[in-house]
Amino acid sequence: MLKIIPLGGLGEIGLNMMVLEYDDTIVIVDAGLMFPEDYMLGVDYVIPDMDYIRKNKSKVAGVILTHAHEDHIGALPYLLKEVSVPVYGTAFTLGMLRRKLEEHELVPAASLCEISPREKLTIPPFEFEFIRVNHSVVDGVGIAIRTPIGLVVHTGDFKLSESVIPGMQTDIAAFERLGEEGVLALLSDSTNVEKEGRTIDDHILGQTLEKIISHSTGRVIVALFASNIARIQQVVNILRASRRKIVFNGRSMETSVETAVALNMLHIPAGMEISVEEIDDFPPDEVLIMTTGSQGEPMSALTRMSAGMHKQIKVAPGDTVVLSSKFIPGNEKAISKIINDLFRRGANVIYEKISDIHVSGHAFRDELKQMIDMTLPDYFIPIHGEYRHLHHHAQLAREAGIASDHVLLAENGQIIEYDATGGRINGTVATSRILVDGKGIGDVGRLVLKERRLLSEEGLVVVTLALDEATGFIVYGPEITSRGFVFAQESGHIIEDAKCVILEIIEEVSLMEPKERVEVLRRKLLRALREYFNFTMKRKPVILPFILEV
Repeated sequence: MLKIIPLGGLGEIGLNMMVLEYDDTIVIVDAGLMFPEDYMLGVDYVIPDMDYIRKNKSKVAGVILTHAHEDHIGALPYLLKEVSVPVYGTAFTLGMLRRKLEEHELVPAASLCEISPREKLTIPPFEFEFIRVNHSVVDGVGIAIRTPIGLVVHTGDFKLSESVIPGMQTDIAAFERLGEEGVLALLSDSTNVEKEGRTIDDHILGQTLEKIISHSTGRVIVALFASNIARIQQVVNILRASRRKIVFNGRSMETSVETAVALNMLHIPAGMEISVEEIDDFPPDEVLIMTTGSQGEPMSALTRMSAGMHKQIKVAPGDTVVLSSKFIPGNEKAISKIINDLFRRGANVIYEKISDIHVSGHAFRDELKQMIDMTLPDYFIPIHGEYRHLHHHAQLAREAGIASDHVLLAENGQIIEYDATGGRINGTVATSRILVDGKGIGDVGRLVLKERRLLSEEGLVVVTLALDEATGFIVYGPEITSRGFVFAQESGHIIEDAKCVILEIIEEVSLMEPKERVEVLRRKLLRALREYFNFTMKRKPVILPFILEV
């Protein structure tokens, strides 16, 4: 029996991780992270629950990566701490991964094996064939997986429009060949299923960028995802006919560019690139800065520029700033603040809502249908997306002629089985989201997030007092300190009245046995202060009583 078990990526954007299992062999496809949602206060990022991997680590034979985006490789350092197995990926994917593993001090222990499109890899009983796909990061692949039950095709993240980088377009002929061979199941990217038609051609975007750059009289600052090498190459190509020099700024941008240049995937003419320290040596109309921060990341280069905190780059009137990426849901407020701050500094800001300066890396509906028509699968499984995306993609597959009972709409943790009698969803494995906060992995849960939310919304009140152990009389306090609750100078009477509430409670319990006194006092203080603050202020601060007997 073949089992396909999604541990992440089916029900959210990001967190992509898929288990392929046959008898005693497991191969994992991708191990991605997800950036925290609004309610995850203080969390750095989210990774899939790897409990199933942990319980079956002796079966794991390898990890295969489709491309270099964080939502597909970001959790790999944590996975490799659980299982020490070979990791397979294309040259650029492994180049970006290597930098990430260095930060976790894992490179010596990690076995990184380079694969290429049209190449085949055998991990018995599986055979993997890699197929070039066009995406917003170079060197992406889909995977044809030959199993004892049949051929499974995993598209990875893809689109069918032509790439501006030669050799990086989707290999349509290969997918058509797989369709002729006979596909048991197609696992297809669902991210853009809600968008009609086809993705905009990269060359149209290039014309828009060329017009913006040629008409700008000051510096041009282009913010985009650092891994979008095709977009970077487009800008470089535009600059060939101008006097402008290019500056790459931002750690992730510099890392991506260095990796792509070393692999001969990005070509920058000699003399075009200058360092950030050389910017002031050239007139504003001879400089283009390519930077990170298109999503309003707090410490990104563009955010620091917009706030006037960047050490080398100061945005000035006449500068043109291009945000060449879409607004990812949840980031709108942060991006809007950057745009407003840049306008205040006199810059002209061009962004998605007012100009076509972004091309998606994910296929639109017509391209998704074309993938189904090319591969002609017996079964269809929508992957990569929120549940509504999976639902719409499943409906598209039915419209394309896939039988309703052969469209398997699965979610994270559900086991998709295939045997000689067919395919079905049967059973589940435990799965969840693990929150990473600093060096803590999984130690921040629902209760901690609730406490953080309460602290952020209602504030904190700390009560400190000391009692004589023998008599129960007060020897210190009560002292009340608040943070984020009330401004003491203007609402001092609230704190003083709260002290009176505490004193009344102490009188009630002071004569109790010492071993019971502190716990009863703590419980009564919490109840009385909560009622008091709710009655007087309609607020529910977090209350921390510290009671000491001496």
